[in-house]
Amino acid sequence: MTQQLNGKKIAVLMTDGVEQIEYTAPREFLEQHGARVTLISPKAKGEQVQGFDHLDPADKFTVELALDDARPGDFDALVLPGGVANPDQLRSSKEAIAFIREFGGANKPVAAICHGPWTLIDAGLVKGKRVTSWPTLQVDLRNAGAEWSDEQVVVDGKLVTSRKPDDIPAFNQAILEQLAA
Repeated sequence: MTQQLNGKKIAVLMTDGVEQIEYTAPREFLEQHGARVTLISPKAKGEQVQGFDHLDPADKFTVELALDDARPGDFDALVLPGGVANPDQLRSSKEAIAFIREFGGANKPVAAICHGPWTLIDAGLVKGKRVTSWPTLQVDLRNAGAEWSDEQVVVDGKLVTSRKPDDIPAFNQAILEQLAA
């Protein structure tokens, strides 16, 4: 793999209930391209985040940086994996929503897959944007002012959205293009 992302720092914001492959596959891809990826969570550094394979508990991942200690200015981009419970919990955290909103306000790439775009609604980042997501979110996204489309990946400015695990290769490529630009 090329090292075209050397020096780039990527934040991944997640908590229990994350769809495991939507965290592990983008992380591996970004690291193979030279980026430094940090798992950020509302949980404390060193605590575990429970991943899921659909509805089945899967691996646990160690929090590398607590959300309270994370600063968006220290990162070049934000990745928001899905899973149903993960973004639902993040939506109820004013700190998580403020963290996401700050990336959007700084015009930094924000990439959300599957149910991850749910958090973008609360952060106020979808109004007037073209997006995609897991199909059950389309009404929520449209009600928030987004133009929802059923595509593998949709890029609108610095916002990258994708539908599901099958779309991860296109999602990864879109993130790479945002960061390499």
